[in-house]
Amino acid sequence: MERPLADRLRPESMEDIIGQKHILGKGKILNRIIESKFIPNMIFYGPPGVGKTTVANIIAEMTHKRFHRLNATTDSTKDIKEILSELNTFMGYEGILLYIDEIHHFPKRTQQILLEYMENGQITLIGSTTENPYFYVFKAILSRATVIEFKPLSNEEIIEGLLKVCHKLKKEENGLFVDFEKEALEIISNSSEGDLRKALNSLELIIKTTPSNKDKIIITGDLAKEFAQKNFSYDRDGDKHYDILSAFQKSIRGSDAEASILYLAMLIKAGDLTSIIRRLLVIASEDIGLAYPQAISIVKACTDSALQLGFPEAQIPLAQAVLLLATAPKSNSAVKAIGEALMDIDKTNIGEIPLHLKDGHYKGAEKLGRMQGYKYPHDYPHNYINQQYMPDNIKDKIYYNYGENKFEQSIKNYWKNIKK
Repeated sequence: MERPLADRLRPESMEDIIGQKHILGKGKILNRIIESKFIPNMIFYGPPGVGKTTVANIIAEMTHKRFHRLNATTDSTKDIKEILSELNTFMGYEGILLYIDEIHHFPKRTQQILLEYMENGQITLIGSTTENPYFYVFKAILSRATVIEFKPLSNEEIIEGLLKVCHKLKKEENGLFVDFEKEALEIISNSSEGDLRKALNSLELIIKTTPSNKDKIIITGDLAKEFAQKNFSYDRDGDKHYDILSAFQKSIRGSDAEASILYLAMLIKAGDLTSIIRRLLVIASEDIGLAYPQAISIVKACTDSALQLGFPEAQIPLAQAVLLLATAPKSNSAVKAIGEALMDIDKTNIGEIPLHLKDGHYKGAEKLGRMQGYKYPHDYPHNYINQQYMPDNIKDKIYYNYGENKFEQSIKNYWKNIKK
């Protein structure tokens, strides 16, 4: 059976690897590790198709260790134990280099088996994962390993990878000449979402299903559109979910309407209505707050409409809510006020509630001094009378500081005039 193109023409040296200059460039962390030939335990973290397995294979070739490769989605604790049982039988090897693909799929107990052998140096572990290792990899392993993050490839790097593979195909015995229209390269690279393997799979599918003319294939834009279909990847429990939501809120907070709409579109593509609504309601109070108090009412109406409509029509009131929040004046005075108060409750002895504020609606309350001397504000001009409401221990504490926006400043001036 013929191996897939992406595997068959996998780079064999670090110089052939596309992208990852931030770790493989001269003087960068992985480049320095490889040049030193001291290979520590490492966790390769990043999306699929960006070179994690390729780099591990090349490192294995450079060491004097016995190389074993496991995949946590298909292998088990038994497979690890079989490898460990052979430790003393390897003549001429300086221990084991164990590469575990998708290590986050191994349960905690399976990961723990490796600890002793990592500690004494009998095993050098390179684990790869598409999930954030700080959430999914056992902490004791993380403390013994260096986490190295791989990035998605740029469109330019994807195109470079496609052209390199086509050059290799041409050099093979009975080689095939593959040429591209410029539009075709752009379409394939755009649809790959930074995943070179995905781009090469599209290339292979086109080559296998397109008749050649004298061992020559020209990949047109139309061919690329037909085969290189873009699928928006999204995992509601994974990093991408939280990264998009984080960017979504930060863009609205930063009053960038264009970025806010883009991240909303990503969430809509994922069909994640619940997360969108929850985040919009939080933003209305957390980031807009008292600068535009009506915002939360409008957002609630928009999100209720979205729930009743469902997708695809829900995208319209959601876009309305996002643009309203992104372009609204901002204030976090409410967040800061409640945060300070909660902190005092946790860390400060706030003391007793003043007696005149305590409940006095029961027999015997008067004997206990409850509600004595309380002044009813509505009996006074402007419905205000100066009296102590804070406990004695923190009676001068200020939690709420008026925001520098039109609404809050108008309220500040109103009370300044009343209270003087």
